[in-house]
Amino acid sequence: MEPITMGRAWALYYRQLHADGRSEHTIRQATRHIRLLQCFLPEHRPNEITHEDLAVFFNSSVARCVNGGRTKRPTSLNCLRSSLRTFFSYLHRAGYVERDPAMLLRLARTGVAPPRGISEKERQKLFAVLAAGRSRAARRDEMLFALLLASGIRISSALALDVGDLDFEDCSLLLRTSKGGVPQRAYVPRQVMARLAVFVGDRRSGAVFRGLGERRLGARQAHRRLAQRCRLAGIHRAISPHALRHSFALELYERTGDVLLVQGALGHRSIVSTAVYARASGVRVRAAVCGANLDA
Repeated sequence: MEPITMGRAWALYYRQLHADGRSEHTIRQATRHIRLLQCFLPEHRPNEITHEDLAVFFNSSVARCVNGGRTKRPTSLNCLRSSLRTFFSYLHRAGYVERDPAMLLRLARTGVAPPRGISEKERQKLFAVLAAGRSRAARRDEMLFALLLASGIRISSALALDVGDLDFEDCSLLLRTSKGGVPQRAYVPRQVMARLAVFVGDRRSGAVFRGLGERRLGARQAHRRLAQRCRLAGIHRAISPHALRHSFALELYERTGDVLLVQGALGHRSIVSTAVYARASGVRVRAAVCGANLDA
């Protein structure tokens, strides 16, 4: 068999990822990572890449730094290692390369960073800016980010909502687009659901959150809008829509102390994914160890 090019190898792997039912996020990430290696070794075919080449790659600034020169987090480098391990394993098992050059790659040991949400002060500043807007887009943004914070649903699920997915009597949402591809139901506080009903108005179909030309709002645009509003609010750190999901989960656990309830609210299939939110505050630890009535 004639050695294949990196472009052909990626096309075959891309087709396999779709056949395996991988998410669009996983496929986009794999695309970025394999192109990064291809830029570093532009003249190499897959069968010419050795484990020494990969070692040099992972010690280079191409792999270790983001644009601007900032060093990547260890978890980001692990994602890159995983992508290349999976890619070359596929090529080897499919018979396109004789040896798997990524066999010696190992993931770095990293600690799990605690999830960080949005503080009460940041929340007040953000929603003050959102409430000051008078355009249709401003009102849409305020409703979208309020819904994320109140329900903990993912941005992709929120943007996929159609008007018919809203059950105002049950205060619930049918999430047809959720991680794993299994439809889920999420619940929303009554006051937020009432605001959502006003926002939707007399519409009976179509996307709940619309962009220009009545088209469904895109995730990239939603990220950009949140970043813009955070800057206007004087919030100088990066806050993503997922940080609002973190805030919801942290507050729900703090209020209930029930990690299984948080798991159900977030729609996690594994309790391991939810365990990162199960953190005991210093106040609760002190009360448990020293006694709840201990004088300050």
